[in-house]
Amino acid sequence: MSRKNKQSAAQIAAQSQINEDLQIQRAFEQGVTTLRDLISPSSIEINSEYFRLGTKYGQTLYVYGYPRSLYTGWLSPLINIDEVLDISMYIYPVDTTVVMKNLRKKVTQLEASMNVNAEKGRVRDPELEAAINDAEELRDQLQVGAERFFRFGLYVTLWADSLDELKFVRQKIETLFGQQMVFSKVATSQQEQGMQSCMPQCTDQLQIRRNMNTGAISTSFPFTSADLTQEKGILYGVNMHNNGLVIFDRFSLENANMVVFAKSGAGKSFTVKLEALRSMMIGSEIIIIDPENEYQKLCDAVGGSYIRLSLNSDVRINPFDLPKVVDSEDANDALRANLVTLHGLFRLMLGGASTGGQAVSPLSPNEEADLDQALIDTYARAGITSDPLTHQSTPPTILNLYDTLLHMDGTGPQLAQRLRKYTTGTFAGIFSQQSNVDINNQMVVFNIRDLEDELRPVAMYIVLSHIWNIVRAEQKRRILIVDEAWQLMQYEDSANFLFSLAKRARKYYLGLTTITQDVGDFMGTKMGRAIVSNSSMQLLLKQSASAVDVLSEVFKLTDEEKKRLANFPVGQGLFFAGPNHVHIQVIASETEESLITTNPNATATR
Repeated sequence: MSRKNKQSAAQIAAQSQINEDLQIQRAFEQGVTTLRDLISPSSIEINSEYFRLGTKYGQTLYVYGYPRSLYTGWLSPLINIDEVLDISMYIYPVDTTVVMKNLRKKVTQLEASMNVNAEKGRVRDPELEAAINDAEELRDQLQVGAERFFRFGLYVTLWADSLDELKFVRQKIETLFGQQMVFSKVATSQQEQGMQSCMPQCTDQLQIRRNMNTGAISTSFPFTSADLTQEKGILYGVNMHNNGLVIFDRFSLENANMVVFAKSGAGKSFTVKLEALRSMMIGSEIIIIDPENEYQKLCDAVGGSYIRLSLNSDVRINPFDLPKVVDSEDANDALRANLVTLHGLFRLMLGGASTGGQAVSPLSPNEEADLDQALIDTYARAGITSDPLTHQSTPPTILNLYDTLLHMDGTGPQLAQRLRKYTTGTFAGIFSQQSNVDINNQMVVFNIRDLEDELRPVAMYIVLSHIWNIVRAEQKRRILIVDEAWQLMQYEDSANFLFSLAKRARKYYLGLTTITQDVGDFMGTKMGRAIVSNSSMQLLLKQSASAVDVLSEVFKLTDEEKKRLANFPVGQGLFFAGPNHVHIQVIASETEESLITTNPNATATR
């Protein structure tokens, strides 16, 4: 082969390699183009008032005016609205030195204007005075470093499937803004720049900004809606912040206690009965102390035990009963613990009066000592000592204590005389005989409505003590509901006992629910505040004006929450669970309402 032919062959091979490289490059470029086509809209159409991206219509608004003050979470209604939105916030820090210089000039101008008005005898201008005060306050805060200064831009892009829908969404957004004195406009002839500004590429092409300090900027923090939804638990209601469901398991918190505050008719009983009904569905046992006969219908509907306590009933509860505990530590302490409980009970029975929220013991030190010895002797005569093996013996009754006191030296006979109305007098029988109560049921309700007013706090104390003995004997998932708990808070010993339940309930897998409409009486005592502190869940429904200030101080409510708390409709309130709280709407199905309501003329009495 000639030299010329060899060169031609080499050129052909080189050209072939070049062609192959070009084909690979074109194939790669074609692949890139195809990928871009997949993620890009089919077309973009820009108009002065809106734009069209493929089949979707969009419109960008910008905020240009704000009120003199903003409350925390003012942006929450916009973020949680059930519409498709893109929201962009641009925050630019400004050098404090520059701001101080400009503020100094501004204050000088404002004061000059005020002096001119004064010299000409014009009426004072409140707006001018407010501007001077605001500027001076801001200067002070900037000077000590408590505040910083920023430029803030807020843009919102709306999306819809048609122009009519786009107009409807814009009206909703403008209404939300208008309710808070925040003013917005459509970015006329700047829709492309508005669309770019709301895309996740951090390019502020509209550049419409407003001066704000640190406090004002912080109120626009977007992630303000708490979410109280768990995989397990029961439905408490609807989260009014974002229309989510509040599904929660109270036993997942550090304790399962709950307090419910509400004025009469605000829905507290309805809410608690609804929680009880739903808790039963996941295996919880419910025990209720019912002072107003509100729970009988629900109890009958679920096949529960309804125990009616009155002087005419056959129900008997012996306060000397000892818990049949299995735990060795509790067994050794069972008698001593019950003696302490009985001391509190007899102080209550022997005339403990409440004065200004503080109970005064009617017993002198000598009487306390004699009562203590009489209680020990009464148990000993029944064969019960500190030895746990003796605790299976039949316990004594108040009749036995009366007999012990009557034959004692010292103050014993006097105490026996004061105790006689519970043994052979007016209140004899109900608490002076052996117990015949069986609460082996998933729902048990103790009704004390028919008891005399003087006997009612005594009955609540004895019933709580009886329930506590059963809780300690067998640990199950239980919820104990104490309605009208303020009646117990009137007396020091019963308040201490209720607080002791709240503090120790977690150990025995018990959740205590205390309900009251008398916030002042409940929160006015040290034990009442302590019970709230030992409750991981709180529900505040509509309150009277006098109760709002008390609850606001305890729960650190914002001004907006205080305002809402006094004006909530029936069934709405603030639901606290651990560190989170939400505005909740309690809802029930028709079947649940029919079981819970006690008013035949209403769909649901709350």
